[in-house]
Amino acid sequence: MRGGLTEAGPTPARSTIQAAITAMSVLAALALFVSACGTGGTGARDEGPAHADAVAGTTRSPSSSSTASPDRTDAVRLVKDDPAVSAEVKRELQPCVGDEYPVDVSYGDLTGGSGNDIIVNVLTCGDLVGVGSYVYRRSDGGYTNVFRAEEPPVYAEMDRGDLVVTKQVYEKGDPVSDPSGENVVTYRWASGRFVKEYSWHNDYSNVVGTDPTTAPETG
Repeated sequence: MRGGLTEAGPTPARSTIQAAITAMSVLAALALFVSACGTGGTGARDEGPAHADAVAGTTRSPSSSSTASPDRTDAVRLVKDDPAVSAEVKRELQPCVGDEYPVDVSYGDLTGGSGNDIIVNVLTCGDLVGVGSYVYRRSDGGYTNVFRAEEPPVYAEMDRGDLVVTKQVYEKGDPVSDPSGENVVTYRWASGRFVKEYSWHNDYSNVVGTDPTTAPETG
């Protein structure tokens, strides 16, 4: 799977989303389109934590008294009702076919809250490019946005209790089907926020069938 760090950074312009959509290949789309309910590998864009106390207008819906995780419909409503989600992403969040929304939803323990945390990745219908990734933490019977990444292509997922965000990198002259590499950042929940644990860059080989090389970076 393929797929960076600003604190609740500025929302992307509509043109940024459109540019990312046209730049993605079917190969990248298939790599991004994954729904995981437990652990995973790397997922997508390196965009960074929105601190629980820095997200403007945290969302608390759905506020069910049940301890069960919300379904995909609830996850879509979380994003649509969340004032921290950009208008551009909300415009992309439309049914593709019937009532099927382009979202990947994962559940698991990332923050040690009172129930499973939720990762929601919003994709485009045509190319399945990630345009927004969010983590919602269960607390006080509802859910609070504690992570936001909105610079496409973006995808986030869990890996053994950590949050992993990955971005494919295209250099000048790269065909859409052959990115040059990817940047990956891993975050861990500490002191009420996601803290960058480590990051690395994978350079993809130009030789078919050769695994990418990895250059680790700590800090």
